[in-house]
Amino acid sequence: MKKFFHLLLVVFLILSACNDQQKASVLKDKYESSKLTLEQIEKKSTVQFLQVSGSKKKNLIGQTVVRGTIVSNAKVISYKDIDVKISFYSKTGALLEEDHEVVYEIIKPGGSTSFKSKYFAPKGTTSVLFKVVGALSVEDK
Repeated sequence: MKKFFHLLLVVFLILSACNDQQKASVLKDKYESSKLTLEQIEKKSTVQFLQVSGSKKKNLIGQTVVRGTIVSNAKVISYKDIDVKISFYSKTGALLEEDHEVVYEIIKPGGSTSFKSKYFAPKGTTSVLFKVVGALSVEDK
């Protein structure tokens, strides 16, 4: 009876070791497929993975100098040629003017870049809003 129990235990250990290798293989396949899926998502919705923030100030000749920072929250894809919409608002929240600034830099996953531009903002501008409206993944032509 003891020999049968020991034999049964050895067979069980061998089978469980084979099962662990199969599980590891399945997990690796799932990881690779999820990685591809993440890459596809980041390529399709570039705007979702890029955030921009910034500030404004007046220079000596009356131009509004805007400085911004673009941050990538992507995990796989790098982005380039980021199109940032810059909106100028009045004290009451009325939209006075919109401009676009294209930042010709490559931002790697998790990276960031800065930009600076000068505008003659409309009279009465009290605030500036930045928004990423487009970008290309590095593989796009």
